[in-house]
Amino acid sequence: MPEAPKKSQKTSNSYSVVETNKKALQFIEDVTTKPDELQERVLAEILSRNSHVEYLQRNGLKGQTDRETFKKTMPVITYEDIQEDINRIANGDKSSMICSLPISEFLTSSGTSGGERKLMPTIEEELGRRSLLYSLLMPVMSQYVPNLEKGKGMYFLFIKSESKTPGGLLARPVLTSYYKSSHFKERPYDPYTNYTSPNETILCLDSYQSMYSQMLCGLFQNQEVLRVGAVFASGFIRAIRFLEKHWTLLCHDIRTGSVNQLISDISVRESVMKILKPDPGLADFIEFECSKESWQGIIKRLWPNTKYIDVIVTGSMSQYIPTLDYYSNGLPLVCTMYASSECYFGVNLNPLCKPSEVSYTLIPTMAYFEFLPVERNNEVNESISMSKSLNGKEQQELVDLADVKLGEEYELVVTTYAGLYRYRVGDILRVAGFKNNAPQFKFICRKNVVLSIDSDKTDEVELQNAVKNAETHLMPFDAQLTEYTSYADTTTIPGHYVLFWELNINGSTPIIPPSIFEDCCFTIEESLNSVYRQGRVSDSIGPLEIKIVENGTFDKLMDYAISLGASINQYKTPRCVKFAPIIELLNTRVISSYFSPKCPKWVPGHKQWSCINSLP
Repeated sequence: MPEAPKKSQKTSNSYSVVETNKKALQFIEDVTTKPDELQERVLAEILSRNSHVEYLQRNGLKGQTDRETFKKTMPVITYEDIQEDINRIANGDKSSMICSLPISEFLTSSGTSGGERKLMPTIEEELGRRSLLYSLLMPVMSQYVPNLEKGKGMYFLFIKSESKTPGGLLARPVLTSYYKSSHFKERPYDPYTNYTSPNETILCLDSYQSMYSQMLCGLFQNQEVLRVGAVFASGFIRAIRFLEKHWTLLCHDIRTGSVNQLISDISVRESVMKILKPDPGLADFIEFECSKESWQGIIKRLWPNTKYIDVIVTGSMSQYIPTLDYYSNGLPLVCTMYASSECYFGVNLNPLCKPSEVSYTLIPTMAYFEFLPVERNNEVNESISMSKSLNGKEQQELVDLADVKLGEEYELVVTTYAGLYRYRVGDILRVAGFKNNAPQFKFICRKNVVLSIDSDKTDEVELQNAVKNAETHLMPFDAQLTEYTSYADTTTIPGHYVLFWELNINGSTPIIPPSIFEDCCFTIEESLNSVYRQGRVSDSIGPLEIKIVENGTFDKLMDYAISLGASINQYKTPRCVKFAPIIELLNTRVISSYFSPKCPKWVPGHKQWSCINSLP
C-alpha cells in the first residue's frame, strides 16, 4: 500500500513545511489513483488478521479473504444485530469475538439504540489512522491559503465525560479519546497544530472553565490568530455567545494579567498564566469592539488576521450558516474532514468551496467501504426513512468504492479494522465528482433523523413516543392533541426544539394552567435519548418549547402544501418542518408558548450498567 506520511519528530528549527506538505499531497495522489486495488487489499488484510474471530466464523466465513466470498457470506448489519456481542465485550468477555486485537475502549456514538448511545469498538492502532487523516488537512489547506504555519489556530476544543463499562473498558466520545491520547497530548512539533489554547484548557472537564480559559488565551493572542473554529458550527457559535456574556470579565483579566477566580483548576490557571501578561491597550480595544451595539463581523474585528472559519456546516449544521456569516462578515466556512465514531473516512480537497458544494474524498486505506443505493422521490426531504433489515436482493445491490456512479445517492457501509463488518453507518451520500479514480461524496443527511441541534439526532418514532408520553398530562382536562409538528430553532443560542401543538379542548373544561404545558415540555425531554439529555445538561441545547396554535392551523398547513403541488390523497402532516414559509405560517397562528422548566436527568454511562453495578 502507499506509505502514509510519517509523523515528524523534528524540532521547530528543522521542520520543513514544504517537505511535509509535499509528502502528504503525494500520499493523497497515490491512494486516489488505484482505490479499488487498495480497497481489495484492505479487506484482505482485515479478514486475514481476524480470520479466527467468533463473529466471522459464526456467519460462515471460514478464513476466506476474497471480496466475492465476503459479499456472499457476510450479512449487512445495523447496530442492533451486533449489540449482544458489544454487550458481552462491555461486560468483560475478552475472547476474540469480533477482532483479533483487544478492544481498547468503546467510542460512544451520537446515534442511539434504545435511547442510549451506541458503543463502537476500537483498537489502539486506530489512533494512528485518525492521526493520519488529521495530518492531511493542513497540507491540503495550504494550497489555497498560504503561510498558515506563520500564525496560530484558535480552536474551541472540549472533552466530555467518560464512563467505564462493567468489564472495565472506557466508553467516551471519539474526540475525547483522541484529545486524551498521546497522539494529541504529546504530538511532535507541527506549526499547523499550534493552537492558542494550551492542552490543559482543552482537557479541563468543567465546560465553563474550559471555555473561559480558551477564549481568554484566544483574545490575548488575537494578532497571531490566522484561523478559528470548533468541531461543529453550533459549538463555535456557542463560543461567540459566551464572549457576549463574559467579555467584561475577560477584558479585566487581560488588563490586569490575572485569571478570574472562578477558574479554580490549578493546571488550567498555570497554563494560562504562562501566556497572559497585563495589556491595558488590548483590553481597551476588545472593550471598544464588544461595547458596540452591533456584533456583526465581530470575529474579523477581534481577530483581524483570520482567513477562514473551520467548522462542520454540512448536514444539519447548515442551519447555522447565516449566523456564522453575520458574526464573520462572510469569512470562508471550511469543512475539512468527514469522520464518525465508527471510522474516519476522508478529507475535503477543495476546502474553500461554498458550504453547499462540500464533498469529501474517502481515503481507501481507512477501512473497506461499500455503498447501498438509495432512491427517493422528494429531493426537498432531507430526512430519509429506511428499513433496518435488507432482503437478499438488496444485500446484493451494494457496490464498491470504485463502482459508484456520479449523481447517485448511497448509504455508507463500512468494514473496519476494529471489528465492524458490513456495518450500516446511516449516512446518506451523493457522488459529486472524482479525484483521480476515487469518488468524492457530498453528505446529504442521516437517515431517519428529523431533529438535530448539536450532535443530537432525534428520529420520528422517538419524537412520537415522547409526545405520546406528554399527552397524559392533558387527560385530566379533557383535552386532546389533534396534530403536531416540530422544527429545530437555531435563532436562539443555544438552539432548541420547538413543537407546534393544535388541541381539541372540551368547552366545559377549566383553563389548562401553564404549569401543565411546562410538564409536557419536561416529559418530552425526559423521554428523548441520552445524547439529547446530555446536550441539555451541558447547555449545548436549550429548553424545549411547545407553541399552542389556533384551531385549523394544520388545515392551513395542508392547504399550503397542496398549493405547492402535494397530492391531497397522499398528504400527511410532516413531523418536522424546515421550509421557512411553513415555519412562518405556523408562528403567525401561535396563541401561547411554554418552555421546559428544568433540565432532564442525565448521568454518564448506560442505564443497564448502573443496574449491573447496583446488584449486590
